Amino acid sequence: MNEFLTLSLIAILCLSGCTQVRKGASVEGSSDLEQAIATLRGAYAAFNRGDIDAAVQTLDAQIEWTEPPEFPGGGTYHGREGAKQYLAQSRAAWAEVISEPVQFIPASNRIVVFVHARVRPKDSREWQEVDLADVYTIRDGKPIAMRAFADRQDALRWAGLKDQAR
Repeated sequence: MNEFLTLSLIAILCLSGCTQVRKGASVEGSSDLEQAIATLRGAYAAFNRGDIDAAVQTLDAQIEWTEPPEFPGGGTYHGREGAKQYLAQSRAAWAEVISEPVQFIPASNRIVVFVHARVRPKDSREWQEVDLADVYTIRDGKPIAMRAFADRQDALRWAGLKDQAR
């Protein structure tokens, strides 16, 4: 798999559903954590079915969305429209996208999401897979920032979970 496809794969998969919540520090209380997880699950489900409008609808209106510079289209996007622009252009690069989140890890006012992603390029029948992490900063049950990481351990360290990084 060439480097461009690998980086493209990582870049597109910022949203996906989660299947497990790992115990840890709470996000502004358990009800806010539950609300944030429900919000993210809904956004991820919408992204997976290609409904980008619904995927960004529950994000904070002023969200700051950051993709690493090595990702295609990497950089910082502002507001729902910025996140929508990034997600739409990223998703359009693939014939099919499947995101399988495997874990939510609360960390103070953040949630680290571990994701296993599969994509199929438009000119191929072969699927490509990658594991990555997204870190959401939560306020009042809504994501106000998202930062993507190609390396899960980097995401854990950035979220202040050094002891949990393995």
